[in-house]
Amino acid sequence: MNTLEDILTTIDHSREKRKYFASLVLDQPSLLPQLLAICARVDDEISCRASWGLEFLCKHKLDIILPYLDQLTDMAAMVYRHPAVRPMAKIFEYLIIAYYQTKNDAVITSLTTPYRERMTEICFDWLITDQKVAPKAYAMTSLYLLGTEFDWVHPELKVTLENNYNTGSAAYKARARMILKKINKA
Repeated sequence: MNTLEDILTTIDHSREKRKYFASLVLDQPSLLPQLLAICARVDDEISCRASWGLEFLCKHKLDIILPYLDQLTDMAAMVYRHPAVRPMAKIFEYLIIAYYQTKNDAVITSLTTPYRERMTEICFDWLITDQKVAPKAYAMTSLYLLGTEFDWVHPELKVTLENNYNTGSAAYKARARMILKKINKA
């Protein structure tokens, strides 16, 4: 049988290949620690492919990542290549939406205050550093929801969005307007 790393070399952005990879890990959950270890090799191109697979996996079975929140948050703070940052930011968004909006019991139990605080810090880092628009948009959504609990987040988020609005892309501005509108209503 091929190793997980061999299989990852065949994965691209196509939905079909990411779905195949996610199915492989769902069928063999014992592969998840190895997948996370590959994702954590942030200087290696294969970490990006592993991150795509992890995101697709989390989209379809979010609870699978819950025992690995320490590794996920440590890794998310280290990634810097856009093809890896984007899926990490999306996984954070999945977790935050599951916690605050859909109120997934397993996520609520696992995503303790220290994890939510760490995710807040990482999302702000993505928002204020040189990232493409997708991770910034996912971070905005996550931070808005986190700000419904942590009272300091909305004022900081508002200032950050307003300060970066004029230099943001059209997509950045659209998401920023939506989030600012929500903050102003709250």
